[in-house]
Amino acid sequence: MRKRNNSLNTDHDSSVTNTLLDSSPNLKYCHKKQEGSEDLGGQFGSAGPDKKMGRAFRRRGLMWRLRRMFLWVLGIYIAIPFIIKLCPSIQAKLVFLNFVRMPYFIDLKRPQDQGLNHTHNFYLQPEEGINIGVWHTVPAQLWKEAQGKGRDWYDSTFQSNNPVMLYLHGNAGTRGGDHRVQLYKVLSSLGYHVVTFDYRGWGDSEGSPSERGMTLDALFLYQWVKQKIGKKPLYIWGHSLGTGVATNLVRHLCDRGTPPDALILESPFTNIREEAKSHPFSMVYRYLPGFDWFFLDAITANDIWFASDENVNHMSCPVLILHAEDDTVVPFHLGKKLYNIAAQSKSLRGHKVQFISFPVSLGYRHKFIYRSPELPHILSDFLGTAHPHA
Repeated sequence: MRKRNNSLNTDHDSSVTNTLLDSSPNLKYCHKKQEGSEDLGGQFGSAGPDKKMGRAFRRRGLMWRLRRMFLWVLGIYIAIPFIIKLCPSIQAKLVFLNFVRMPYFIDLKRPQDQGLNHTHNFYLQPEEGINIGVWHTVPAQLWKEAQGKGRDWYDSTFQSNNPVMLYLHGNAGTRGGDHRVQLYKVLSSLGYHVVTFDYRGWGDSEGSPSERGMTLDALFLYQWVKQKIGKKPLYIWGHSLGTGVATNLVRHLCDRGTPPDALILESPFTNIREEAKSHPFSMVYRYLPGFDWFFLDAITANDIWFASDENVNHMSCPVLILHAEDDTVVPFHLGKKLYNIAAQSKSLRGHKVQFISFPVSLGYRHKFIYRSPELPHILSDFLGTAHPHA
């Protein structure tokens, strides 16, 4: 009887339990949720190490990519000096930068497109087979008369009493560069004729660049202008690399006893080796052992010197140097050093040698001295005359 009662009790208990579970869905839900929680816990527990390993692999991949990039940069850094040493013509291209034509897409045959509607474009031939592009901008007071005129009329204007400025531009770009055009406008407004050109290999001029070729082109243009104007004043203005061309030209003229009326050097340097060593592009290699051997000797191997510090000892004409203190392309200290050499030059004794600096606060840097409102006064004071315009 006891056994039977126990079985009845057991059946009763189980039936009661089942009844409660069936009638209480909340209890069934909690029960299933607990079972599911055990499964999810197992899943998360097994996924933890996989995620950590994934993050570690990603970190290693990133480090490997950075290391590989660093090795590539290091390899290029080491290779460049050897490439330049083996191919010194590359260094010559970096000095001249004649392949950089800015602004792009301008028609040098149409100076009026650059706001120079009193400018005539033409071509001259300093050597057989080499034609160079030239611009002649007349004084601003002749602006109205210049409209629609051709080469003959422009040549006839050289007979006026207005002096002429022969402008020698720096590397890169063309005679139509914006800062150059702005200077032509300033000089024209002051009553100067402005004659400028692209050296052989620049702009639309034929030939290949070299220091000798640039100097020959400048000499040819100087003689061409001189024949047109006779005894009227002819000044030479060089900017940046053009200052090296200008001092080459003036040294040649002085050696043969026909110095120009004055030389104006804007942002000049002493010589090309010192300029290359001071240029911001050389900063990453400047302190590299063998810098001179790798880079500077490659420049002189191309017969490029632009030794203005030597040339000033063979010149006999007034010299004006203009330099901005915040010039990062040709550092200010090189212009000041050239002035100190010129001021002590025996050949320049008795001639006016002047240095004008422009403070950092003005922001003129390498190309914008033409913006100075003091420039007309500086020129008239240096040249010893009032502004040539009426």
